[in-house]
Amino acid sequence: EQACGDKGDGRLKEPKDILEDVIRLFTPKLLEGKKVLITAGPTFEPIDPVRGITNHSSGKQGFDIALQAARAGGQTVLVAGPVTLQTPEGVKRIDVVTAKQMKDAVLKQIEINRPDLFIGVAAVCDWGIANPSSVKLKKQGDYAPTLQFTKNPDILATVAALRNAPVCIGFAAETNDITENAETKLKEKGVALIVANHASAAGKDTNNASFIDEFGVTPLGDMTKLELAQKIIERAAQLLAQKEEDAGSA
Repeated sequence: EQACGDKGDGRLKEPKDILEDVIRLFTPKLLEGKKVLITAGPTFEPIDPVRGITNHSSGKQGFDIALQAARAGGQTVLVAGPVTLQTPEGVKRIDVVTAKQMKDAVLKQIEINRPDLFIGVAAVCDWGIANPSSVKLKKQGDYAPTLQFTKNPDILATVAALRNAPVCIGFAAETNDITENAETKLKEKGVALIVANHASAAGKDTNNASFIDEFGVTPLGDMTKLELAQKIIERAAQLLAQKEEDAGSA
């Protein structure tokens, strides 16, 4: 059967697509029947129509997690900031730019689809510009515009605080005191797991992360982001199973 619906001689599927089919066939379906919502990439907060502030994020880790979630049988939705990565096969992608747009998209998906699992990987800008200009700001001598910042919404904490919230996993990209800062974030956000790593991992294909949860710190060592994504999906499946077990015994 061909893509157009006809049957007969047709073009062979791309080798990389055949490989992906084989990988999916043999990937344990740890998230079968589960709905997964993931954020990835940076947000971009406009100063004027041509300038803005953002975070250093390629989106690779979030996209790899979305890929592994889909391979594991999860019905996966990916809310992505401005990146140029290809959408993983089997994943529904929603593109956004600002932190507010990302929050609105996430809450809409939660209202519509009621996901079982939320993984907040996106490097969301903590601050936006309160007074963005509607026209390009022009250079005039030594003049420099004064920017007024405003606090952006905390998407992870907002989702975790919802009634009947999904299992929530967050990320902490730090430049110092990684474990201590991640432990603080775990408590403040009220999530099940924090994946902590050094901020220098942004843009790279590898990551050296640790799992931070109520039981302590689990260093994972250096690995590719795709390998780390698989570790996260395995841990997420355990958390989902534990939630169902707790609900059954309540």
